[in-house]
Amino acid sequence: MSIKCTAWGYNNMDNDIAIKVQGVSKTFKDQAGATTIKNSFIELGRKIAGKPEQHKKKGFTALKDINFEVKRGEFFGIVGRNGCGKSTLLKIMAGVYTPTKGAVVVNGKLTPFIELGVGFNPELSGRDNVFLNGALLGFNRKQMEAMYKDIVDFAELHEFMDMKLKNYSSGMQVRLAFSVAIRAESDILLIDEVLAVGDAAFQQKCFDYFERLKADNKTVVFVTHDMDSVKKYCDKALLIDDHKIKLIGQPMTIADQYLLDNFNPAFKHEDEVPNNEDKDIQLSNEIKSFKITYVNKIDISAKEKLRFKIIYELNVGVPVDIGVAIVNEGVSIMEQNTKVIDLNYEPNKKHIIEYELPMHYFNPGEYVISMTLFRKKGYIIMGFNH
Repeated sequence: MSIKCTAWGYNNMDNDIAIKVQGVSKTFKDQAGATTIKNSFIELGRKIAGKPEQHKKKGFTALKDINFEVKRGEFFGIVGRNGCGKSTLLKIMAGVYTPTKGAVVVNGKLTPFIELGVGFNPELSGRDNVFLNGALLGFNRKQMEAMYKDIVDFAELHEFMDMKLKNYSSGMQVRLAFSVAIRAESDILLIDEVLAVGDAAFQQKCFDYFERLKADNKTVVFVTHDMDSVKKYCDKALLIDDHKIKLIGQPMTIADQYLLDNFNPAFKHEDEVPNNEDKDIQLSNEIKSFKITYVNKIDISAKEKLRFKIIYELNVGVPVDIGVAIVNEGVSIMEQNTKVIDLNYEPNKKHIIEYELPMHYFNPGEYVISMTLFRKKGYIIMGFNH
């Protein structure tokens, strides 16, 4: 099987396009169980005796016919559940993996923020690893000496720089690696869940860095589970489901669909799965209004109940459901939907649902209420946050 193009190269591509992914599929091949000399002889004996091989592992298809483009200066989000193929796609774009089918064309200098810390030596100090990692990025010692203070300040690891890396926590290692990696000069950055490590202060530094990237018109491909970040930073996003693209579109639409897909999976049925042929469907013409009204102001410390009304009005009588998610720091911590009851979907009439949420479930903090109105068949009509 031949591959037309690898992840690095030019293909007379439009100069406004930074990355073009064309029909990419990735299958990891079968692996036989004979991994030692002893097992090899056992398998050979079984073949001579006419017996079938044992411990044969089947191949695994991680991606199926992926097609999309990322424009120059675009902040492009990739979301999906664990195991759907997001990281595999990012590694193919970075040239770490070769696609089984298709091609990825990259137009510019690319820096991958994937598996940060690869190349670090656990027996060396944090200081030595900074210079080692900098060399791998193409910087000489003089350049790294000029950057060193800023790197350590960003990582906030001043008192640990003379300690061997093997004594660092995994979070400390990633913070140090990220602090070095952002010094790389490139046109395109691939970022894989960097914000999953570090405390709130370090994560805020990452957010500030994202703001600088947008201001500098850098091209960024961002894999994340944080829907707030998708809505805040991304210009466009795609949702991967079952190893193929389910939806490409506006960040708000993608984030709402992601939350919808994760609302109480126990209530989902095969006849409610949307038709993937309608990838870019927007059904705003079916809804006249959708809003939330708070009945009371809440005080978590007093353990009060949050009461609010959901008010919706439809233009046409389509069967609908409503999903509600309570989100803290980008993580959905409580989800409810109306699949167990029948909503009223009579057109041109205001319908009201009253909702009451006990506050004793929550610790003090800032929470976002994410609301989604969707068809019984799964298509989003409208979603918003409060």
